[in-house]
Formats: sequence, structure tokens, C-alpha cells
Amino acid sequence: MSFQTVFQRYELKYLLTQEQKKKILQAMAPYMELDQYGRTTIRNLYFDTGNYRLARHSIEKPSYKEKLRMRSYSQADPESPVFVELKKKYRNVVYKRRIALPEKEAMEWLQGGSCSQDVQISREVDYFLSYYRNLAPVVFLSYEREAFFSEERIYKTSFSKYGTAYQSMIYPGLVQPVYYAKATEPGTVREAVCYG
Repeated sequence: MSFQTVFQRYELKYLLTQEQKKKILQAMAPYMELDQYGRTTIRNLYFDTGNYRLARHSIEKPSYKEKLRMRSYSQADPESPVFVELKKKYRNVVYKRRIALPEKEAMEWLQGGSCSQDVQISREVDYFLSYYRNLAPVVFLSYEREAFFSEERIYKTSFSKYGTAYQSMIYPGLVQPVYYAKATEPGTVREAVCYG
């Protein structure tokens, strides 16, 4: 299976009620269809420095920010494919680059090993790791997502529902109250509209 490895898009995010989501789904039904993952559980493992440099910078709402994560679209075992992703945002444009690897290899790489694939994105991740030094997994975040694409594959709409599968691996409460508290209130759905 081939995977898209480079993304550039605008993201607009909204909190919706279930009723609002239902109306949007009805309105977009003639124009959008489920993407290859359809309805799935997304699992993210975010990496940061010991003093949370990346999270603290992001909270300041700068014009440029970046993060490193490992993402899977299903329960991963050591041989399952996962994505190592660099996500950068500059002036409301999101740039995402990723590489697919078996979970075991990805974890070994991100914790000081090397990547078996010598490609541009692996070199970018290596630079990121050396620049920020001593990155470690700090937050696990899991949520349900429904993703839709337009026929032309230009527009993407995704609905994400955040539950309780959030865990700070080092300091409980660092990120959750800032980013996810509103999205976990009963009856809300977080919806992101992404334009290619």
C-alpha cells in the first residue's frame, strides 16, 4: 500500500454539537466520500524535550511552530506500520511530512537509533532530533475520526471525537487543559476542514 508522505494545507477547526455535525454531513453528502481510512481510531505519540519546549512554544501561538509525533490508524504491534511525522505550521498553513516504518523500528529510531530509509524526510527528522536533543515520548492521544474527501481530492473534512484516551507520560495535565478540555465536553465533536 502506498501512503501520501507530503501534505500542505490550510486547517480550520470548529467545535460542533452532534446536531450540527449531522447537518454538515447531509449537506456535503453529494460532494464528499469517506477516505481510505474511513472511520478509524487515530493514535498519536507526541515527543518533546524534558522542559516541554515544543508544547510551551505552541501555547504562545507563534507564527511558526513544529512538532514530532508517531501516528497509527489501528492498534499497533511491533511490526505494524506507523508514521513518523514532522508537522509544521507557518502563518496558518500546515506542512506535514511523514515516513512509514514498522512500530518497533520507528521507536528505536526516535529514541536514539537510526532510520533504515535514507530519504529526505528521514534526514529532516534526524535534524529535528539533533536540534531539540533528548526528545522523549510525553503524550499519548487517541481519538475517533471520520475523514471525507471531495471527488477531486482537493478538499478534506474530518470529524474527530475526543474521548478519555489521553495520557501525559511525564506530567499529567500539562497539555490536556490547554488543548483538549473543550473538545471533551459531552455532546461536542471537533471538526477540521482542510483545504489542499
